Amino acid sequence: MCARGACAGGVGRTLGGVATAAEEIRVGERLVRVSSPDKPYFPQRGLTKLDVVRYFLAVGDGILRALRDRPTMLERWPRGVFEGATIATRQTNRGDAFYQKRLPAGAPEWVRTAHITFPSGRTADEVAPSELAVVIWAVNLGTLRFHPWPVSAADVERPDQLRIDLDPMPGVGFDQVVPVAHEVRAFLAELGMTGYPKTTGGRGLHVYLSIEPRWSFGDCRRAVLALGREMQRRLPDLVTTTWWREQRDRPVFVDYNQMARDHTVTSAYSIRPTPAALVSAPLDWSELDQVRPEDFDVLSMPARFAERGDPHAGLDGDRHSLEPLLELADRDGLEAPPER
Repeated sequence: MCARGACAGGVGRTLGGVATAAEEIRVGERLVRVSSPDKPYFPQRGLTKLDVVRYFLAVGDGILRALRDRPTMLERWPRGVFEGATIATRQTNRGDAFYQKRLPAGAPEWVRTAHITFPSGRTADEVAPSELAVVIWAVNLGTLRFHPWPVSAADVERPDQLRIDLDPMPGVGFDQVVPVAHEVRAFLAELGMTGYPKTTGGRGLHVYLSIEPRWSFGDCRRAVLALGREMQRRLPDLVTTTWWREQRDRPVFVDYNQMARDHTVTSAYSIRPTPAALVSAPLDWSELDQVRPEDFDVLSMPARFAERGDPHAGLDGDRHSLEPLLELADRDGLEAPPER
């Protein structure tokens, strides 16, 4: 299989022994260096760094569609995923993995960036992938999950995607999230809007909506909160919009705060850093009742992608107005939620 001029190959199962010399892989017009290709990345699945590179090549059109020209935070696991591995946080500032918000030193000149401003007022030049080679370059640095902003590099102040995060409470299964997603779809259809679902790689679901880039982050958060309140009315036993976790008394939280500035969700086709190597899988609505998150991993997704293509291929088509959701927010007397 080839993706945009890059030979994707198959994802192997052989766990490499002694690290071999770096390889150069042609991706489109670029040669991308892959260092330590035999380094174990998911040892319980027998997957090496090169296997992970081949996975992203196999779903190349899909991952690039999810990231193209969007400021993107890199979640880097340069030592792979192993028992006891931790990710650095603002509190600990140490771990086996870390989040990279700024362009890494030594990046090739063809890696484009977008200049963004955080809520603190600080700024950064963040990677904004413009071609598949940039994705593979980031994967060589240990990136497993990509966290793109819902904006384009051309206008970083006005989102062009609305992202609805259906977040299950601890102990809540995927089967309780699915009916909420169906109700979200039905409500959006009533408003003349089309949403696109995907698994998170865990028990939750995301629904993406392409919107006109006319509104602020605050407006977008208010729109998702209004949608969440409508879901709460329609499914009172399932849905909550209560922000404080300890006060939630229903299984599924509509996390409107994911539309805040500098809050992002995992992109489609990203790999969850757990031993099973599950991936965030775009879905057709028709298959939502038949699938489980564990159906989609680094080994199974390439064949699915080759057979079915990308279910989110139409996401960047028609762009919807937020006015119906903002009118609902006005009727409900909802103010823009505070930044958190």
